[in-house]
Amino acid sequence: MTSSNFTILLAMGVSCTACGQNAVKEKPISISKKQQTMDLSKITDLQVKQAIEALQTGDKSWYGFFTENPVMTDDGNKVDFKSFFANALGKEMFLSIDRVENDSKDIHGNFKAGQWGVFPVFFRFHRNAEGKFDRLDIGQDK
Repeated sequence: MTSSNFTILLAMGVSCTACGQNAVKEKPISISKKQQTMDLSKITDLQVKQAIEALQTGDKSWYGFFTENPVMTDDGNKVDFKSFFANALGKEMFLSIDRVENDSKDIHGNFKAGQWGVFPVFFRFHRNAEGKFDRLDIGQDK
């Protein structure tokens, strides 16, 4: 067998082998979303931290941190606290806590606001002399 015949046979063998191979199809990897635990350690005011924890989990203990009829504003507009959170509690939550100010009474971060989407917000808690929050100002952060 001459070297040119051998080369032709070798080339045919390699091409047949290559044609006979099945391409390995990788199965798509499904990544399940794990529940994210947010770091609330930045919040040093225990009452604010506990209130935010209740908000995050949709726990009705949220209401217990406030006076019977707290003042509430949303982007500077007065709203009814109970009515607002009757719709929001359990559906809306912080996705991140980015900044904490004013002795941990001002919380800034990305917020999932139900049908309105995700955007940066602030929550500003005001505490009365008895230790309950009597005002909550929330709004879109600049």
